Amino acid sequence: MATSDYYMDNTTFDYTDKNDSDECDQTSVIHFGATFTPLFFSIVIILSLFGNILVLVTLFKYENLKSLTNTFILNLAVSDLFFTAGLPFWANYHMLGIWNLGQPVCVMINFIFYVGFYSSGFLLILMTIHRYVAVMNPLSDIVSASGLSSVVATVIIWVVSILAGSPAFYFIKADESYCGFDSKQGRIWGTYQQNLLFIMISVVFVFCYSQILFRLLHPSAQRRRNKTVKLIFTLMIVFFVGWGPYNVVIFLKSLSLVSQQPLESTSISELCQTETNLNYAFYVSRLLAFSHCCLNPVFYVFMGVKFKTHLKKMLRSWGSNHSGNIRSRSNRLTITSQMSGEDFSM
Repeated sequence: MATSDYYMDNTTFDYTDKNDSDECDQTSVIHFGATFTPLFFSIVIILSLFGNILVLVTLFKYENLKSLTNTFILNLAVSDLFFTAGLPFWANYHMLGIWNLGQPVCVMINFIFYVGFYSSGFLLILMTIHRYVAVMNPLSDIVSASGLSSVVATVIIWVVSILAGSPAFYFIKADESYCGFDSKQGRIWGTYQQNLLFIMISVVFVFCYSQILFRLLHPSAQRRRNKTVKLIFTLMIVFFVGWGPYNVVIFLKSLSLVSQQPLESTSISELCQTETNLNYAFYVSRLLAFSHCCLNPVFYVFMGVKFKTHLKKMLRSWGSNHSGNIRSRSNRLTITSQMSGEDFSM
């Protein structure tokens, strides 16, 4: 396939466009993406599967799933696995340079990917608000909510996420070499919806975590203050470094779709250079942003004191199974069963 047939998508993936012009040669950008994207996605896929499956095993083995905190963590792990499920197909798309899996697979993979993408964002918002309430008003009913509240929260999260991802059934098309948005309106919808979610999460993050920091920095708040403050700063830095550049880049790329105007011949070279730079930035920023599915378990679960305890117990349990020490394993299971009603801590 000719290099000039490629179109650099402004939302999530790049794909072919038979009507693209030959004026801007993007060969170097395409080769860059075809080389680094499959490699990076492979690493993210392995880490995400390992981390999120480990979270699910730990939750089911040691934790009370009726707790609202654990419900959020469980759904975040499932959401990240949904998001991860689409990455092998996009890695294959990059390596081959064409889409060869047909229309139904194209639509379903996009839908599953977007459901995972949006549910993850909504969960980060709810988890941040829940943490804010727990710190600012620890006696609130929201903090100790469980049972029916957890079920209702789960249903709402996934219904809203499915609705947010459902336009993929309308906008996404595929043929023998192409999978993606079939219109300018679809690409604009994909961009601005992602931008809106980023803005929503950013506002919640900044407000809630700034209030939590003010509370923790008060002289009366001494218990584990330094560790919690460091964790909050880490969460915010990782989020904005990962998602900030990506959202800026896709927004800048969308401007060319919103206001397409005839160009003078003297400005074509400048336009091409700008487009090339944005495309490079798009690839790099997207790699950073998409790594969130393997970083979420680290910052929202692995850094918790209780999870570390559970993980050590699990490793010891596996070790005792391997060595055949049944009595030692039984003692450990007795200890962990007494702790299973506690929630993950910050």
